[in-house]
Amino acid sequence: MNHKIKSYILLMRLNSPIGSMLLLYPCLWGLISASSSIEEIRQNIFLFIIFILGAFIMRSAGCVINDIFDRNIDIQVDRTKSRPLADKSISLHESIVIFITLSSIGLCILLSLNTLSIKVGLLSFILLIIYPLTKRITYWPQLFLALTFNIGVLIGYAAITNILPFEIYFLYAAGIFWTLGYDTIYAYQDINDDISIGVKSTAILFKDSAKYWISSFYILMSSNLLIFGLLSSQEMIYFLLLILILSHQFFQIYKLDIKRPEVCLAIFKSNKYLGLLVCLVLLSNYIN
Repeated sequence: MNHKIKSYILLMRLNSPIGSMLLLYPCLWGLISASSSIEEIRQNIFLFIIFILGAFIMRSAGCVINDIFDRNIDIQVDRTKSRPLADKSISLHESIVIFITLSSIGLCILLSLNTLSIKVGLLSFILLIIYPLTKRITYWPQLFLALTFNIGVLIGYAAITNILPFEIYFLYAAGIFWTLGYDTIYAYQDINDDISIGVKSTAILFKDSAKYWISSFYILMSSNLLIFGLLSSQEMIYFLLLILILSHQFFQIYKLDIKRPEVCLAIFKSNKYLGLLVCLVLLSNYIN
């Protein structure tokens, strides 16, 4: 493979789809929740395709802008020092052009939706720009990532219904607490480098209290899923299947070892199954 093409792939993280999946799942939650039946989901299949495409494009855009802001920090971190901007295999100018191109494609996709979805989507773009800077000023950059990554719940719901009812914010909140949990786990990979550089994260803030905090976030995630189910009149099977989500959360906490970066990464990646479980739980409401 051409070295330059490989560098572009690494810059946009096309070699690591887990981030795109974690961005996509909340969009699917919103779309599924806004649909009243499997038949309506079939009728809106084009919207699902649009959101899948949009999630992958905007995740790549987010990675590019993150690397642009962090190019001098990434050089000092073992895990990130080989990123294309850090090792100068791609220039800053090239990266900016790629970011603008990806953002333009994402904007075109967003403009195909209704007005309410566009408004929420533009807010998400602002958050996308702000997030990479937050690790310099607060120990809670994971919260800004959570607000950004899960706003797809609102965009997806609004794309079908053109409204945002009270209960959908509990599904959004569930996603926020989910991301706070898994991204804190992810941050423990770099905790020593981050401390030496002066970069902030919830991992540094929580130190050895990781299991307490992450357990709290996951309990709040499940609690918000429960409240959403009650307010949106989900079927009994929805509430029974929440046990699967709780089981996966327990598994993550049980296996977590913050002193072993490879374990943190494996547990972080396992959230692709947790996001899918939430999709299946939401779909269970349409099982007759």
